[in-house]
Amino acid sequence: MSLSELITGVEDHEKRLTVYNAPDSAASSLREQFRDRNLSVSAERTPSGKPTSFVVLSEDDTFVTAANLGEVLDPDDSETDPGFDGEAYRPILDHLDETMFTSYDIEQMVAASREIEDRAWRVGKGTLHSGFQQLSILEDQMDIYEQLAEKGSLNVHAYGAPDTDVPEHDTDLTIHVERADEIEQSWFVVYDGAGVDVNKCALLAEEREPRAFYGFWTYDPDTVDWIIDHLESTYGLVEQ
Repeated sequence: MSLSELITGVEDHEKRLTVYNAPDSAASSLREQFRDRNLSVSAERTPSGKPTSFVVLSEDDTFVTAANLGEVLDPDDSETDPGFDGEAYRPILDHLDETMFTSYDIEQMVAASREIEDRAWRVGKGTLHSGFQQLSILEDQMDIYEQLAEKGSLNVHAYGAPDTDVPEHDTDLTIHVERADEIEQSWFVVYDGAGVDVNKCALLAEEREPRAFYGFWTYDPDTVDWIIDHLESTYGLVEQ
């Protein structure tokens, strides 16, 4: 299975958010809040009209979780903030990892990437894998990635297609020079959590339109492990 096939597999499992016994405006607000996610939102009422204002998340007609509407609908939340800090998640949101986002622009992708990079920096150990599509894009990020490579016992791997020379660096940053299509088309940042499952996280997306990315983020340790295993087993050619 390729990175693209993993994204397609996630895309095929649309989640559904059902708002019960709430004003019509609540469903509209949630549709706007999650407009860039592969998530349908509908409104229903129970025969008794109780309890009021609660939300049910389901996947493939299977119940996932439920929460009070107020725990999910927060006008202060920005839909452009992927919120990789799991501690900040509310009951519904912490089940929305591995839900597709659609048409993220460069700014949103950079913000998402920074969250994972920051987690790796704070932990200061383990392994971080980042795909830049092309070496010229990595070149623009070398200041950040050299800092990461110098942090504690953190091992940092960067991937890119050779559209320019390998960037010069004086750190232990490992640069993988690859001509594979999935490297040129994918943007990924994957952190192994230094072997601790609760610290594992990943962002994986592909460029389906010019500088518009479709993909998902996840805290699921099995998914993170699969991505890392795929990268390590597939791409062995490196430039130090």
